[in-house]
Amino acid sequence: MNPVFIAGPCVMESFTLMEEVAQELVRLNRTYNIDIIFKASFDKANRTSIHSFRGPGLERGLTWLNDIKEKYHLRVLTDIHESYQAQPVGEVADVLQIPAFLCRQTDLLTAAARTGRTVNIKKAQFLSGDDMKYPVEKASEAGASEVWLTERGNMYGYNNLVVDFRNIPDMKKFTPTVIMDCTHSVQRPGAAEGKTGGNREYVPAMALAAKAFGATGYFFEVHPYPDNALSDGPNMLYLSQLESIILSLLL
Repeated sequence: MNPVFIAGPCVMESFTLMEEVAQELVRLNRTYNIDIIFKASFDKANRTSIHSFRGPGLERGLTWLNDIKEKYHLRVLTDIHESYQAQPVGEVADVLQIPAFLCRQTDLLTAAARTGRTVNIKKAQFLSGDDMKYPVEKASEAGASEVWLTERGNMYGYNNLVVDFRNIPDMKKFTPTVIMDCTHSVQRPGAAEGKTGGNREYVPAMALAAKAFGATGYFFEVHPYPDNALSDGPNMLYLSQLESIILSLLL
């Protein structure tokens, strides 16, 4: 059984960008008989600076996401930050994602779960894998069709993350789908003068290490020109790199 793959730009910069990424995901799906889920955020509500680009907002973002879904026949994922967003997002997205900093927010988790969609919960940077038992319980008991967990590293001092790969088997005690966020795990949070820095060169190794620890899915933020991206550029992969990394994980 192939792993779950999630890929797309950090934020919805434009519909043109979303289409360029979607076309490549369709090609990879056909070439390797896989099912990459398209990801993009309509609002980055947790940017470091108030002056940072946040996205097109809920209404336009969902229109764009629905157009990608219908035109390219891709499953789609986006994140929510507030409970009221769950219902309209659930009408479009196949997977609702809970950001790491919000993974203990009961109202947010239960609102996402009540849509009946799959809920992907990112593990907070301040929690262990074992701690994720309780967010899973909240979403499951509120009616989520399926609950996934995602590892994205833990805080290690200032402006740095470290990945304890033991969290992957620990979280598999609560759900069979544990995803490695291979790009956010190489961030340098707040370490680039009001923006998040990162080291994208470590992404392939993060993916292979996660595979060795039993990950059943992989999350990659990708962009044709990540150095010009409006969010998370330093840790995002070049879109052209995605194929080789996916191939290494399928071997």
